[in-house]
Amino acid sequence: MSPSTDYLEKCRELVNHAIDQASVISKAADWFAETILAGRMVHLFGSGHSRIMVEEMWPRYGSFPGFNPIVELSLTFHNSVVGANGQRQAMFLENTPGLAKRILRNYDLSPIDSALVASSSGCNVVPIEIAQEFQQRGVKVVALISQRHSEASESRHESGKKLHDFADLVLDTGAPVGDAMTTIDGMDTPVSPGSTVGGCMLVNALKAEVAARLVKAGQPPKVLTAGAIVGNERATELFEAAYDEHARRLAKLYENLGND
Repeated sequence: MSPSTDYLEKCRELVNHAIDQASVISKAADWFAETILAGRMVHLFGSGHSRIMVEEMWPRYGSFPGFNPIVELSLTFHNSVVGANGQRQAMFLENTPGLAKRILRNYDLSPIDSALVASSSGCNVVPIEIAQEFQQRGVKVVALISQRHSEASESRHESGKKLHDFADLVLDTGAPVGDAMTTIDGMDTPVSPGSTVGGCMLVNALKAEVAARLVKAGQPPKVLTAGAIVGNERATELFEAAYDEHARRLAKLYENLGND
């Protein structure tokens, strides 16, 4: 079997692993739909490469408003690699206690809200503290982790706890320990990670379930849709309407800041 076929076969296994989590996906979709139908937002957080799952959820084609993507550039700006804004700094900041509280100080959170926090290892300080802060404010938390990798990894949180300890539901990408899935003859370390593939499948499955619930409730979502499907005029209408709705929802997260 070639290395590429080996990797793709392992991705097929990730699909089956995602399907096996249908009941968890359904429960998370119930919470997310309830939040959106109440006029509030589902908060999305991911640091490092977990930001990919946040941006996959919203905003992009095939997605709709109701989600608040929280992405800190200082934790996710990877393309510099070294030097100013380099990866060393990002990885250091990802394990800085107290940063999560400062991030969430920007939002007027409500128990009506819900959240998705993504972290492959579930062991870095900021994602853990983000989930902890959400729970302390009554926000339901869905954690997206790589369970086998998390179990084999050591928490950097002072309590020794991991992301799943501050989650009401847990979704598992299915990626292996260390994330990389393919072994190459002559190399002592594997290549080609799987957590992004597994994670993106799960968030899009969630997205589909949430959309179905919004339609059933009589509030079909405004989906960002390509002109190749609906024509340029309709695509522009949907684009503007979706972004306007996002702005209105986001405004609610600011209106009572600083008020006890």
